[in-house]
Amino acid sequence: MASRLLVRTAVRAACARSAVPVQAMTRGMSSGGIPTDEEQATGLEKIVMRATKQGSDPYSMFKPKEYAGSKQDPHLVPSVTSKRIVGCVCEEDNTAIVWFWLHQGEPQRCPSCGAHYKLVPHELPH
Repeated sequence: MASRLLVRTAVRAACARSAVPVQAMTRGMSSGGIPTDEEQATGLEKIVMRATKQGSDPYSMFKPKEYAGSKQDPHLVPSVTSKRIVGCVCEEDNTAIVWFWLHQGEPQRCPSCGAHYKLVPHELPH
């Protein structure tokens, strides 16, 4: 009984109000579909997405290019300083890593296996 009274009161109140046209609410997807990752990206994520579209690798996220490791074609090691520590796994199934300092200038050899490494300057993108 009380529910009928409440329903009638609500209906009378709704009818008594002047009818004001209200825009129907639209869903975000109905206006153009689900936004893509590029449309939603902001800040650093957007910078990285643009750079990968252009083919560059600003934060060295991709696998480095393969080099022969010879004196004429050394492994290139990017660095923001004039020296960097490098780890070399000399053999494919070796469990020990040979660590050595690599300095800017001429290519240097791994003390264990003889592979050549060269330090190249690298600038951060920001």
